[in-house]
Amino acid sequence: MEQPILFCTGGGCTAKLGAGILSRILERLPKGPRDPRLLVGYDSKDDGAVYQLTEDIAIVQTVDFFPPMVDDPYTFGKIAATNALSDIYAMGGTVCTALNLVCFPQDGDLNVLGEVLRGGAEQVTAAGGSLVGGHSIADHEVKYGLSVTGIVHPQKIYPNNAGQVGDHLILTKALGTGLVCSAARVGETTQEALQQAVDSMTTLNKGAAEVLRGYTVHACTDVTGFGLLGHLHEMMDGNRSCELWAERIPALPDALRCAGEFLYTAAAQRNRNHLTPFVTFEAGIPFEMEELLFDPQTSGGLLVAVPPEEGEPLVAALRALGLPTAHIGEIVPKMNQEITVKER
Repeated sequence: MEQPILFCTGGGCTAKLGAGILSRILERLPKGPRDPRLLVGYDSKDDGAVYQLTEDIAIVQTVDFFPPMVDDPYTFGKIAATNALSDIYAMGGTVCTALNLVCFPQDGDLNVLGEVLRGGAEQVTAAGGSLVGGHSIADHEVKYGLSVTGIVHPQKIYPNNAGQVGDHLILTKALGTGLVCSAARVGETTQEALQQAVDSMTTLNKGAAEVLRGYTVHACTDVTGFGLLGHLHEMMDGNRSCELWAERIPALPDALRCAGEFLYTAAAQRNRNHLTPFVTFEAGIPFEMEELLFDPQTSGGLLVAVPPEEGEPLVAALRALGLPTAHIGEIVPKMNQEITVKER
């Protein structure tokens, strides 16, 4: 007899290990001799690895998978695939191939698994890639994601840590997926708010990435499990500081209310604990905004640093795609505090 699956118990990028734990482990791993063709590795905290094949072609490799954060298997498959594909775009690449990564109960309902895989396959196709196989193992919990390979010109890679003083910080999607999904699991938000979060999580960063190719991108990352502040901390790389303007931060409907009702995740608190030494909230910044900035995002938007003269045109071009893009801050010379959050 098939056993029922407890499908959504709290997943997405809220299931990721904390940044502090990962840093302590990764810094102890033996690195071996550096291959000159390895242009980007895990030591740079970038979104994907980049390996040069020819003078004009490098491959981008990434992998991402997690448990469900919504109850519908098809929707979960779309979200997980969108999230995994995003790292290719964050590196400036184009999606080529993808492999499924599946954990599923041995005696589970295979119709559920089929819906998960259907959702993922549709997003790979929408990204212009080919689904070429995968790997599955029996597990008592459902997990799904992709290993993705893309290509990029070696001279057109987007690093996550090469922003320059004066750069405008542009965010392409609204924040709050962790808050809204957490509230939805306990029946404390509306179906409309959840649907808008799902719409955001299933929106590929492909369109935004195509627009970016017409601009000077000094640094780029996608905003996922470490929250906006965590990924911004990686972007500053200990060499720069930045100001964020709270009134400019785009939030998903009901996300701030959920934060005010303490409907946040354990992952958000891990982000807060890790990042507190690097962040100052000026007087007047409400608690709800703090939580929004620490909130782990699943399939979040791109965070981009561009020269100041290109910031406004880029925002306009991205908004023309229907994205809730905003100029949310600027990079400033290195100060005692790395990230300062102001009203404006």
